[in-house]
Amino acid sequence: QVQLVESGGGLVQPGGSLRLSCTTSGIIFRINDMGWYRQAPGKQRELVATITSGSITNYADSVKGRFTISRDNAKNTAYLQMSSLKPEDTAVYYCNADVVARGYRSNEWGQGTQVTVSS
Repeated sequence: QVQLVESGGGLVQPGGSLRLSCTTSGIIFRINDMGWYRQAPGKQRELVATITSGSITNYADSVKGRFTISRDNAKNTAYLQMSSLKPEDTAVYYCNADVVARGYRSNEWGQGTQVTVSS
C-alpha cells in the first residue's frame, strides 16, 4: 500500500521560511503529478502548487514568488520551500500524488502537517 508522509511544518514568524517534505513508501512504479494543498480552519482545501514528472510547475496566485515546489523522482519525494511567510499561510498542508503502483493507479493524500505563521 502506498503512503505519503509530510514533514517540516511548525511555528514560524511572519517573513520566515519553512521547507516541507513529502516522502512516499510502498511499491511504486511511477508518480505522475505531485502537489501541495492546504486547508485553513473554516475554509476549503485549496491548491498551493503542483509539479509534473517533468518538473513543470503551477502555483496559486497567492504564493507565486514566495513558494517553490520541487521533486526528486529517484526518491519519489516532493518538497515545498516556503519563504516570506504570512499569517494567512497558516494552514494544514497536504501532499498529493498521482501514483501508479502494482496493478493500479490511485490518487493519494498524506495526513498533513501544520504550518503556523505568527509572531
